[in-house]
Amino acid sequence: MNSAKLRLGVNIDHIATVRNARGGMHPDPVSGAWAAIKSGADGITAHLREDRRHITDDDMERLQMLCESENIPLNMEMAATEEMLEIAKRLKPHAVCLVPERREERTTEGGLDVAGQHNTLVPIIRELSDNGSRVSLFIEADENQIRAAKSTNAAVIEIHTGAYAHALDDEKNDLAASILSSMTEGAALGDKLGLEIHAGHGITFDNVREIAAIPQVVELNIGHFLIGEAIFHGMDSVIKEMRACMDEVRGNSG
Repeated sequence: MNSAKLRLGVNIDHIATVRNARGGMHPDPVSGAWAAIKSGADGITAHLREDRRHITDDDMERLQMLCESENIPLNMEMAATEEMLEIAKRLKPHAVCLVPERREERTTEGGLDVAGQHNTLVPIIRELSDNGSRVSLFIEADENQIRAAKSTNAAVIEIHTGAYAHALDDEKNDLAASILSSMTEGAALGDKLGLEIHAGHGITFDNVREIAAIPQVVELNIGHFLIGEAIFHGMDSVIKEMRACMDEVRGNSG
């Protein structure tokens, strides 16, 4: 098993969701990012959606300033559109993760169809890479999608773990085991092809160990669960507990 310490990226989108439910300035997602950094986050993730339902352009500007000042990587999630490309080129975040986006969805529901959108994605990935951002593709652990991702010259794939999390929630253990096997095989293939492997979506204290045990995975991006638990227990407590779960699997505890 890979004993390398897993990185933890904390997605702060839903601090902005709470703020926007009432309007005004509080709670501030940038303050949440600072709290996450102080609590041990290895990076900050934020998704600037086309409809600006949570994170705003101003949030992204301030997050980039914070992360630069703290020497912490900012991972900007975005749809592969010209508008978002121009924003990312201006911000120059450490990383950009291209994700599928539909206006009617509550959250990202699946992986990007890299194979089907290859010719659209390649020039966007090239521009982002030339601008200094590492590009990640949020995809299912599917061989065709992984091989297509490699052919785009993206540096990273982030494996969508949501289906695994949902199967466990629904007590469909056989399905969960099958999905976990597919994710494990997909991570191994991506690593063999020279891609860096991340994972995210739906990760909780209850399911993180199995995902963290996939040896090729080097980073987990977790948001909604951590922000929800922080309401009751505080950011510092929940990040440290998640960090402990991850380290326990990789043999880094203590």
